[in-house]
Amino acid sequence: MDEQIFSALVVRKHADGSCTRAIEERRVRELPVGDVLVRVLYSSLNYKDALSGSGNTGVSKHYPHTPGVDAAGVVVQSADAAFKPDDAVLCTGYDLGMNTPGGLGQYIRVPAKWLVHKPASLSLLESMQYGTAGYTAALCVLALQDGEITTDSGDILVTGATGGVGSIAVHLLSQLGYRVTALTSKEHAAEFLRDLGAVAIEAVQQFMHNKDKLLLPARWAGVVDTVGGEILATAVKSTGFDGVITCCGNAASHDLPLNVYPFILRGVHLIGIYSAESPMHKRLRVWEKLAGEWKLPKMVELSRIIPLAQVPVEMDAMLAGQAHGRIVVDMQEVG
Repeated sequence: MDEQIFSALVVRKHADGSCTRAIEERRVRELPVGDVLVRVLYSSLNYKDALSGSGNTGVSKHYPHTPGVDAAGVVVQSADAAFKPDDAVLCTGYDLGMNTPGGLGQYIRVPAKWLVHKPASLSLLESMQYGTAGYTAALCVLALQDGEITTDSGDILVTGATGGVGSIAVHLLSQLGYRVTALTSKEHAAEFLRDLGAVAIEAVQQFMHNKDKLLLPARWAGVVDTVGGEILATAVKSTGFDGVITCCGNAASHDLPLNVYPFILRGVHLIGIYSAESPMHKRLRVWEKLAGEWKLPKMVELSRIIPLAQVPVEMDAMLAGQAHGRIVVDMQEVG
């Protein structure tokens, strides 16, 4: 098995600082030591993958490297009794696709503690339609609910609403009965977002009109923020009493230009969402919900399936802010 050849997207950094991406042949023996060898059938494309694929050392420090924070496939070999050959498994987060060769290769070898058995009511393809983005969106919704934000509490804002996390959050919240306002800079996306269940669409320019004020009129009972920066700061300032804001991304900026007034005058709660290292009990809870009561009817419409060879083009589109919805990578189709 060690001499098995497989295809993988390999990112290389060069002496001049440039970065190249290409589909290359690798051997299983080149994979790192781990408990379980998995044949990857599907992966997905996330913003973190695009950063890793562009040579971003904040995500991946060692190159050449294979990105892919998501993988769904079948066990080939296992040194852990919890996993047997042909078991269908999911791997999302941890160090996968960061400094450990990831799901954009046809095989991965990882610690057993990174793996989750695929829920029976989800196919491997369906699991990657959710992937890290769906898992993160579900974590955000759980945080709102744990903060006692109900469907009667008021309107919910979702920023970066056309992205992977944002679009699933809009759809999930709407299915659960929340009134969702989708924030986007893409004028053409209104129909797409309304189809996911958003009751209102707001343009970023309009939303940011009074961004420099210390406090803004209370509009939101809860917020799912995927972008950070001044958009998150404005959302915090316009959240109502005892409102809950979840923060899970920095596509706009890692900075947060903010003051204390929303917190000491309105009791606003700002909750960070970390998906990569979240504990196993939470992973199992979320995947059970996504496979059951939170299973979403529009995930097929929300997703596109591409071959591995198309990933570099889609990475560029994602970094340029041109992507929407979810991109699933069929690892059985290279070209």
